[in-house]
Amino acid sequence: MPSNAVLWFFLVIIALGLLVGTLDTVLDSTAKVAPFRILHQTPDSQVYWTIACGANLEEISQHWDWLQKNVIRTLSVFDSGEDITSFVQGKIRGLIAEEGTSAGDEEDPERFREAVLRFERLFGLPQREKLVTYFSCSYWRGRVPNQGWIYLSTNFLCFYSYMLGNEVKLVFPWDEVSRLERTSSVLLAESIRIRVRGEDHFFSMLLRLQQTFLIMQQLADYAIVRFFDKETFHAEHPLADPLHISQRALEVHARNQAFRVFFRLPMEENLCEVYESFLWVPFSHVNTLGKICVSENYLCFASQDGSRCHLIVPLWEVFSVEVPDRCTRALTVCLRGKRALRFSEVRDFERLAATIRRKCGTAGSPQHCASNPDEEGVMVGQSQAVSTEALMNVFHPHDAENLDPKMLKERMKEQSWQIHFSEYGRGTGMFCTKKTRDLIVRGVPETLRGELWLLFSGAVHDMSCHPGYYGRLLEECMGSSSLACDEIERDLHRSLPEHPAFQSDTGISALRRVLTAYAHRNPKIGYCQISTVLEWLWALVDQAVFEELIREHLTQLTEHMTDLSFFSSVSLSWFLTLFISVLPIESAVNVVDCFFYDGIKAILQIGLAVLDYNMDNLLCCHDDAEAVTALNRFFDNVTNKDSPLPVTVQQASSTANDKSIQKFDISDLIKEAYEKYGDIRTEEVENMRKRNKLYVIQTLEETTKQNVLRVVAQDVKFSAAQMDELYVLFKRQHFVSCYWSVSSPVLLNHDPSLPYLDQYQLDQSQFSRLFHLLQPWTTHMHARTLARSAFRLLDENRDGLVNFKEFIYALDILYNRSFTEKLKLLFKLHLQPGNQECKVLPSSKFFPPGEDHSISTRLSGQLSILPVGFYSSEDGVIRKCPERGRAKVDLQEYLRQWQEDLQRRDENIKDLPRINQVLPFYRSNHS
Repeated sequence: MPSNAVLWFFLVIIALGLLVGTLDTVLDSTAKVAPFRILHQTPDSQVYWTIACGANLEEISQHWDWLQKNVIRTLSVFDSGEDITSFVQGKIRGLIAEEGTSAGDEEDPERFREAVLRFERLFGLPQREKLVTYFSCSYWRGRVPNQGWIYLSTNFLCFYSYMLGNEVKLVFPWDEVSRLERTSSVLLAESIRIRVRGEDHFFSMLLRLQQTFLIMQQLADYAIVRFFDKETFHAEHPLADPLHISQRALEVHARNQAFRVFFRLPMEENLCEVYESFLWVPFSHVNTLGKICVSENYLCFASQDGSRCHLIVPLWEVFSVEVPDRCTRALTVCLRGKRALRFSEVRDFERLAATIRRKCGTAGSPQHCASNPDEEGVMVGQSQAVSTEALMNVFHPHDAENLDPKMLKERMKEQSWQIHFSEYGRGTGMFCTKKTRDLIVRGVPETLRGELWLLFSGAVHDMSCHPGYYGRLLEECMGSSSLACDEIERDLHRSLPEHPAFQSDTGISALRRVLTAYAHRNPKIGYCQISTVLEWLWALVDQAVFEELIREHLTQLTEHMTDLSFFSSVSLSWFLTLFISVLPIESAVNVVDCFFYDGIKAILQIGLAVLDYNMDNLLCCHDDAEAVTALNRFFDNVTNKDSPLPVTVQQASSTANDKSIQKFDISDLIKEAYEKYGDIRTEEVENMRKRNKLYVIQTLEETTKQNVLRVVAQDVKFSAAQMDELYVLFKRQHFVSCYWSVSSPVLLNHDPSLPYLDQYQLDQSQFSRLFHLLQPWTTHMHARTLARSAFRLLDENRDGLVNFKEFIYALDILYNRSFTEKLKLLFKLHLQPGNQECKVLPSSKFFPPGEDHSISTRLSGQLSILPVGFYSSEDGVIRKCPERGRAKVDLQEYLRQWQEDLQRRDENIKDLPRINQVLPFYRSNHS
């Protein structure tokens, strides 16, 4: 409870309605005075400010609780009653104004237009920067809140406050945000914490805190995806153009993405309509409450908690929709195969029925359909080059007469699944329930693994939407020769050497086709033996999530090992290979079963179960090496007693004959993982992944920066702090060129898989702007011309881009090298005409022999350029062409004379400005 001194400022007399919703009435002089109000009074003042009003004690008590939680507990940081009054007035006015903007810019364009003008005036950003939304909030500087407005635009988070003569103005690019999360503390009931460049910033007292947080999260994720995964937002994507981003477009994109992820649907599917209803579950004989989700080609249902029951029905499987009972607002969806789904208590059932009828008539009928298991082959309509018989059937034929105990167990599993299919359906229209997960945990039988992996991973839906796609890829790449094909041929006989399927021509040919088709479809990736950059990124994100779960569920291990980075190095292969690299293949496939059904959550649960089982051994370890040995010993002794694979397939262990070593069955491990950690929700995991994705991206960016600076530092004389700041400025200028363009050459050429030095580059306009502000002669009339000449000089490969190494070498000469080297650089800049044809002169013929020009060599190579009409003779002297004149110009002799004169007068020459004098100037201009 707040102190009496604070309570003095609030007098409770009682109110109705939402706190902010009644404030407009409070300020309306024509409205009736509410019987109960909350007033604010400054000590020694006769003025009372109305905070809220209403009609009954219950509602005003709710408002009072909100004030205590969000406002009153904050007032103790102020020293005077006037400061408290000013803060409360600003807060309440901000809430009133924000309530007026709740309808959004679509319903009140005039108010939003005023906010846009205010946004442009306050922060000086280009008009192309799109303001998405804005909210009233408080920014905490130390222990003092600053009431103001937060503006969320496509590329920036901005905040402005002016209170008590103190102005606060913040501008943070989304691509520099490393943490974004909701927090609470003793002082702040609920707030949003944002970390930028290692510094935390807190925003609180948001009327719509969750809505604000979600929009921030969407904008930060949009910036990361747009800059680091350009293929996600293709030309037809609604978020492809950063100049037309809106709050509604972000919300629709997030909703569609969540819909596709939950039901494992193709990227082309979008959520069109949602209805709340009951579904009659025949095998349970109950009505289950949930939501119907309709997309372009699918009708989906998920129970309220998402785990009791969900199913996916392709609309091309629907042949009729009936409305049997209007009183219960029910409808029946009839499917092919004599099946029907009965929905009841649908609020707008007539509209739903009309939608399904319309869509089932337009949904395309696919060439591939896995709903009928009796169809011959796996892929119908594919190229003849594709074998339709599974490798499992080729290399593990079942002998019905001679069944060993393992094969008997396998047959029992098959029978369990057949019973499940008869009750719950088979293929894309199957009900997925808790019983389905129980069967998955026990292990999928070999004969059904291919079918169920396709179904649960969602690949069956992609194949339905793109019939014959794999066959066409094979026809396109058949007979082609490339570097990727050569690498594939070298690795074919080394892939899964313990499995007989990949030790014969049939299996190797199948593997060759898959790898070659992938390399052909993704030419930028080609053949990648380990993983792609994005796979590494997501593996690191999942590692960060794994560390959070370890702290939450394995506290004893956390207390023993304060530094959890050890688990990051050990568990990396778990997430990259789904435990395939550490478990025997016959055990690893059971893990993959769970992954295709439950996603990354299953891998996290199994990882926790592995650490939990080895807890005692890990607590006894004195260093990381002992812990690694203990975990490797455990994995070597994980078996699959029910696996029907031949004994030769199972990995041999050096302790196979040692009776003292305890074996652990993979089914028991998975069962324990689901029993102990099954309460981890998928939504919770996804939120943790979003939160840690920003941190991982910025950590990788910091690693990139350190690698670049380490390489460059060997050849320049800038201090470490100066180089760090120059790199930040260079990178920021790189992103500025990407903010308002979808076809920027810098954005199109940015590739995280490139070498460190080539990941960030500037085109000519961006380079000229940055070089003009950092060069010593910023006020010189020819500064911009020299910047353009410097760009042409540094662009060695003539691709129209300059990287950080080339840029900083030029600055190093201007600021840190001798006067002679600076003069040489200027001389070469002036040798380049504005628009004349140029010829290249090797640097070895430009500088006198025997002279130290290592820096110049780095900057030149093919950088010394001569205008047309000059040529270089074999003796290294630059001469005019005969048809242009007969005068002989010996520039080398001139340079020798200049060097001798300058060496004698070197001490009397005033040096150019230092870099630390220019950086503050640039920072102010850039801001």
